[in-house]
Amino acid sequence: MNPIQSNEQSWGYDRTILNYIQNAAAHGLYEIRGLGAKRKLPHFDDLVFLGASLSRYPLEGYREKCSTKTVLGTRYATKPIELEIPITIAGMSFGSLSANVKEALGQAATQMGTSTTTGDGGMTQEERMSSKTLIYQCLPSRYGFNPDDLRSADAIEIVIGQGAKPGGGGMLLGQKINPRVAQMRTLPEGVDQRSACRHPDWTGSDDLTIKIQQLRELTDWEKPIFVKIGASRTFNDVKLAVHAGADVIVVDGMQGGTAATQTVFIEHVGIPTLAAVRQAVEALEDLDMKGKVQLIVSGGIRTGADVAKAIALGADAVSIGQGILIALGCNSETYVQHDTHFSAVEDYAALGTAPGTCHHCHTGKCPVGVTTQDPILEKRLEVEVGAKRVKNYLQTLNMELTTIARACGKQNVHHLEREDLVALTIEAAAIAKLPLAGTSWIPGV
Repeated sequence: MNPIQSNEQSWGYDRTILNYIQNAAAHGLYEIRGLGAKRKLPHFDDLVFLGASLSRYPLEGYREKCSTKTVLGTRYATKPIELEIPITIAGMSFGSLSANVKEALGQAATQMGTSTTTGDGGMTQEERMSSKTLIYQCLPSRYGFNPDDLRSADAIEIVIGQGAKPGGGGMLLGQKINPRVAQMRTLPEGVDQRSACRHPDWTGSDDLTIKIQQLRELTDWEKPIFVKIGASRTFNDVKLAVHAGADVIVVDGMQGGTAATQTVFIEHVGIPTLAAVRQAVEALEDLDMKGKVQLIVSGGIRTGADVAKAIALGADAVSIGQGILIALGCNSETYVQHDTHFSAVEDYAALGTAPGTCHHCHTGKCPVGVTTQDPILEKRLEVEVGAKRVKNYLQTLNMELTTIARACGKQNVHHLEREDLVALTIEAAAIAKLPLAGTSWIPGV
């Protein structure tokens, strides 16, 4: 944009808003897309760690161990899940993702000693066979819900909402509903599917208590019960989930992704992950349940630094979706077939986009074979290649996490604490209730 155009452009009606109004006027339809919020939000990037110096003794990275062991579900479950790392793979459905992707995620999670999660639409055998630790989601739609599959899982996650769309249901457009997806979900092939926004058999937290009890009886009280909420009224929602009997709370901030939903949901509903984690921890502390009920944080977790900051703020683990998709090849210029890279640029152009800016997961025409059910496109993601890339990504995050923990003098990543953090902006300091760097001032406290 040249300077003249820049000076003439209205802040309230910039090119993005003009395009939005003109498209709405032309078509009478809202936009549907995938992935997460694109607007800039307060984030973990606005925090930094106070590394060791004279007042704190660091650990030697090559000689002193830093534990990453993580146990989830210690409240009531007789068989809590034990993970090697505090980084899990979020629920993403077969339907939004291909069967090859689900198998690749299972292999990578198993190799790293962590868990993966089913998502809407049920469990595939490829996923169960490849995943040593698999979490089975119970969603409002109940698409593909199977009690036998649930019993074969290692934990159950009751999904109340997602960070990208709290209060809204998911979507799976007809072009992604192939015969196998249709059979698993008991749906007609090729017809758009909209998931329910709330569970069909309860209207409030008292009914959630009954559902948790049902699932405990169904699994002989062995499996941990997670409750996942989209971050909005986080403080009260976490308290209600704890009172209902959850072993683990999953809080998903608005930076979390989705396969397909209305853009207005993605950009304007929910609260940032940074605010959500602080409210969730305060709720657990208020109930004296911190450490008794575990907290998993998701929504925009990208790097080992993000993981470390979430844990320092009080999370026990994190869950990652979008970062995993990008590790698989989402938005990459190429895809790999038999060790050879092939350009996908023309396929992106056919969708009206380009590598690095694609959010067309809902179309089923993913140029790199990640979010598709097309029998030709899904072959562009080879299971072994995808598994290796995701394993490398998780391994890198874990190494970065332990590097930061050692620099703060911790022999266990779960010993990271709020005292290790300061904020770089007044906004982040107020949201996270941390001191502004170089001061002892916490805005609003």
